[in-house]
Amino acid sequence: MKPFTNVTMNLKTALGAILVAILFFFGIIFALASVYAPLRLIVAALLFVVGFGIAYYITRKPKTVIQQLELSGRMSAVAIKCPHCSASIGADRIKIVDGVPYATCSYCQHTFEVTEEPKW
Repeated sequence: MKPFTNVTMNLKTALGAILVAILFFFGIIFALASVYAPLRLIVAALLFVVGFGIAYYITRKPKTVIQQLELSGRMSAVAIKCPHCSASIGADRIKIVDGVPYATCSYCQHTFEVTEEPKW
């Protein structure tokens, strides 16, 4: 993570916490004042809902997915060819769907699963 991004996230968290405290404070004030005007209870409820929404937003953690690849030997690049028309497939034509790489031929539009052939 870049240092500037980390500072920005800490700033957002701090400002969010201050805003939540202010919203909760005014929510309590409006809730106590609803004795004199019932409409203030609705305003208090809205302040609490917005405060809880902001609190949820600043406390949620981003989902991090770490994938590790263990290689059993030396790696080398091999050209991928369409099994239908034998045209070369560029890396930009490969999409991963549910963890399985699929390639679409730019010439015949044939979609196929990219598999590694055994080395023996």
